[in-house]
Amino acid sequence: MRRHELTDRERELLAPLIPRAATGRPRVSDRQVINGMVYKIRTGISWRDLPERYGPWKTVYTRFRCYALDGVFTDALQHLQAQADTVGYIDWLVQIDSTVVRAHQHAAATGRKGAPLADEPDDHALGRSRGGLTTKIHLACDSKGRPLAVLVTPGQRHDSICALPLLERIRVPRTGPGRPRCRPDQVIADKAYSSRGFRAYLRKRGIAHTIPEKTDQRRHRRNRGQRGGRPPSFDRDIYRQRNIVERCFNRLKGIRGIATRYAKTAVSYESAVTIAPFLLWARSV
Repeated sequence: MRRHELTDRERELLAPLIPRAATGRPRVSDRQVINGMVYKIRTGISWRDLPERYGPWKTVYTRFRCYALDGVFTDALQHLQAQADTVGYIDWLVQIDSTVVRAHQHAAATGRKGAPLADEPDDHALGRSRGGLTTKIHLACDSKGRPLAVLVTPGQRHDSICALPLLERIRVPRTGPGRPRCRPDQVIADKAYSSRGFRAYLRKRGIAHTIPEKTDQRRHRRNRGQRGGRPPSFDRDIYRQRNIVERCFNRLKGIRGIATRYAKTAVSYESAVTIAPFLLWARSV
């Protein structure tokens, strides 16, 4: 095993989930190709610059796109989560937050001929601000700093708008009969998620939450007197655990292909972001 490649343990966990071709010519081994994908994402190099030991770069890229469109990496991540949840290894005290990623100039060349992909957004999850092109990664993780769900949006998209779609992406399958686990026990978030609509959504689903109230919301509630209602409950001791999601972002951004977006399409970049949580889970399961 070389640097920036899968370990034997990670390979054992991923191997049963990789689709295999039933017919056709013998192809480059799955481990060789997947090592090329991981090497590319961890180093941030161009596909054309992949070392020859991983086979033709077109083969690695084509198979990566097929896996991305088929949701192979998402299924692999959920498979590890299901194993951890079966033995009670997931603490459902969930933290949510987001981080902004600068997009490289190569990611802006998204012009494509032919019909657009069904799963690809029209804006390719690219937003423009004074800092240039950016993409935002929304993350939900457990109390051990392991990602449960990932959502990629344009950089200017507000956190409160993406809170509901992010939580709805949490789907931990059961190893036996039963529906996937989708509801956390409690959610911890910062002031960006302090909205009446989001709090009402959490109460409707029976999810406890620890979210600080914004200053203007507190002032508006006090000005209304009795009509303003009671202040939302807030536990400072529980809120101190929110640094876990920040540390999770630090580990993800240690991967160069995630810290800077080089992928042209949102599907490819989100698949790259999903590979990193798989590696984090593989080390802890």
